[in-house]
Amino acid sequence: MAAAKKPVVILLAEDDDDDYLLTKEAFEESHLLNQLIRVKDGEELMDYLLRRGVFQNPDHSPWPKIILLDLNMPKKDGREALKEIKSNAVLRRIPVVVLTTSKVEEDIILSYNLGVNSFIRKPVSFQQFVEVTKVFKQYWFEVVELPD
Repeated sequence: MAAAKKPVVILLAEDDDDDYLLTKEAFEESHLLNQLIRVKDGEELMDYLLRRGVFQNPDHSPWPKIILLDLNMPKKDGREALKEIKSNAVLRRIPVVVLTTSKVEEDIILSYNLGVNSFIRKPVSFQQFVEVTKVFKQYWFEVVELPD
């Protein structure tokens, strides 16, 4: 098993305020101490990753080691953003984990066809979400080697 790693930036693309707060609280409950930065739609996600607009300064928008992506967002949905990320030679190295309420089988298939690294359905209860977060933490930050 890999040695413990220093905290890294997790970029969360999530438009729903309640889901954002639930995710943040689940991370805290499971002692996932990495920096969680939120963008509210796919356009903002791409602006962040491509250093456009308010995200031009890397001191205020640190490079993420992993992206948590909701599929159903306004402006540019997660599917479109995923396609754009995975078609970019630099961005495709960032692991993308879909975190969504979608129960549509086609979303799973499409996400993997577009290059997603993992697909997680948001659990119904907070305690289930905490358990999923613990597994996420162990896998992505204790087992997997992330690129620099």
